[in-house]
Amino acid sequence: MSTPERIPTEHEEQREVVRWFRQTWQGVLIHAIPNGGARSKATAGRLKAEGVVSGVPDLFVPAWRLWVEMKRTKGGSLSPDQKDIIKQLESVGYWVIVGKGADDAKYRRYECANEHRFTTLEKVEKVIVAKKTKD
Repeated sequence: MSTPERIPTEHEEQREVVRWFRQTWQGVLIHAIPNGGARSKATAGRLKAEGVVSGVPDLFVPAWRLWVEMKRTKGGSLSPDQKDIIKQLESVGYWVIVGKGADDAKYRRYECANEHRFTTLEKVEKVIVAKKTKD
């Protein structure tokens, strides 16, 4: 009897995306939004009072106006709160990637770059400067 293939956790997939991103785009900030995880009711209440909102994507790249929601390759799906937040973010001009595993998130990041015509920090800076001069 063969052992079923182990599916990496969302944590493992996200850790790989952050490692890859920081190695590939050194100097471009990517950071996590610690919304998930098991916690006590007291901690959950304290975090909610501090502004933690259910459904906010896992990662953010401010310079690229890019949010990344990570899911496992199998079994992960968006919650209603996540769907609502993603709609809100996209409605005000942010880009949101939902990655079904690290490889999918990496691919979608490149897809996003092609659509936005930037792949390097210098190109991102030109887009930001051009946007500021228009405003």
